[in-house]
Amino acid sequence: MNQTFILERLASLDTNTVSDALDFLGLPGATYGLRPLWDCPKIVGRASTIQLGPKADAKPTVHLISPVIDAVASDDRVLVIAGGVEGISCWGDILANAATSRKVRGSVIDGLSRDIEGSESIGYPVYGRGITMISARNRVIQIDSGKPVQMAGVTVRENDYVIADRCGAVFVPADRIEDVLDLGERIARRQDGMVAAVRTGRSVAEVMHDKEFEAIAAR
Repeated sequence: MNQTFILERLASLDTNTVSDALDFLGLPGATYGLRPLWDCPKIVGRASTIQLGPKADAKPTVHLISPVIDAVASDDRVLVIAGGVEGISCWGDILANAATSRKVRGSVIDGLSRDIEGSESIGYPVYGRGITMISARNRVIQIDSGKPVQMAGVTVRENDYVIADRCGAVFVPADRIEDVLDLGERIARRQDGMVAAVRTGRSVAEVMHDKEFEAIAAR
């Protein structure tokens, strides 16, 4: 399936619906605690994975994440950054400006960001656990990239699909994206019908009965 079309279909959904689709399919992917760090827009794209970790020596190194940004060659990338250290930043405004210049769609960090006003001022979406002012320099390094990472307990692989909005971040395995989209679109249609039903006065207990949700998974 055409990647542009896949991303358009994913963008037409929200994280709640994608999370429900994953639930029905018995797949992990929904996370808790990775929230927008400013009032940023939804992001939808494909994962470029980055693994961070504590710095163990005093030797100078290339700044974390910068090699991945330099290597970006398409406009569908979301940086998926794992291994943040408590209290220490692993994102900032210089990286945000560099990512914007490479047409990166946003960052999802299992960690903290600093300089959040800098990301906000250029409209660069950042999702993560929180905000700090403490620099990563000499504290955190990039260990690897392009390999599977753990994000809030979910394994994310290079090129998996990412959707993040005000409710949080969800990751979809690349080999199951069509199943998730097909079911997610059915869920969205069904839920729209349920909202319409309660607005017309139908009993909410009836509309939200388990049998109604079970019917979503049936074609």
